[in-house]
Amino acid sequence: MRKSRSILPLLALFAVSASALAGQQRNMTPEERARMAAERERRTQEELVSERPIEAFDTVWIEEMTWMEVRDAMAAGKTTAIITTGGIEQNGPYLATGKHNYVLQGACEGVARELGNALCAPIIKLVPEGDIDEPSGHMRYPGTISLRQETFEAVLDDVASSLRAHGFEHIILFGDSGGNQSGMEAVAARLNERWYDGQAHFIPEFYRYRDVHEWMNDELGIFETDPEGIHDDFVITAIMMVEDPAMVRYDERVAAGRASINGVSIAPKEEAIATGKKLLRFRVEETVKAIRASIEASMAEAGR
Repeated sequence: MRKSRSILPLLALFAVSASALAGQQRNMTPEERARMAAERERRTQEELVSERPIEAFDTVWIEEMTWMEVRDAMAAGKTTAIITTGGIEQNGPYLATGKHNYVLQGACEGVARELGNALCAPIIKLVPEGDIDEPSGHMRYPGTISLRQETFEAVLDDVASSLRAHGFEHIILFGDSGGNQSGMEAVAARLNERWYDGQAHFIPEFYRYRDVHEWMNDELGIFETDPEGIHDDFVITAIMMVEDPAMVRYDERVAAGRASINGVSIAPKEEAIATGKKLLRFRVEETVKAIRASIEASMAEAGR
């Protein structure tokens, strides 16, 4: 309570100052208001071209960068932005509801660094997961959070449009959940109809889990021999363990004698993480190939 009371004088002072400023502006002539607006714009333009005072932080995540770091990265050629979509949904008794978002944390960074000219927008963590009013699909399970399809597509459109407004030339969309795919594809198509100086690219290849399982079978010799019939598998579990083993409840499963999924052990931890890195690397490489092909195709089309 003491903290709440101590801030009240500051809030009152702010309210008085804001009121005084508003009153001052109301009493200005149109010419004075125009000069004030012009001065604000002059200061903004000076700030926009001001020199960054410190070394840039090594990250590909826009949310971890200062605005100056984003500006300078774009000036250095990083004009591709990646928008990824995950979800908050039930994933069986072992995996955290944010499963897809944990996968995308490593995937987007890997893709951006492999491309060399890309930055990652914040992961869109809330997506359509089923009807809300009469719960369906994943919404029948506690903890799931769903968006209406129109809300999801509006968010994607706004995020992509924001990035394009700042000068990103290629906006990449891919997601780690089946329910996200049609919305991303539809938004990319609408953006491309609207834009004349930028391109949106929907990359379905990232979500081709069948290809990942086949690669795991053929290249790693790992086979899921005992399907458990839950929303979980070794591929997703191993990739999540790269980010955080606690999110697949590794320690708790070992203690309960349940450190396996679909007949494949996730112990020892170090081996499962090493396998997860290989699986993630495969997905990154396949996605990068698809992105480069899409960009090349769009540039060839534009050159006609």
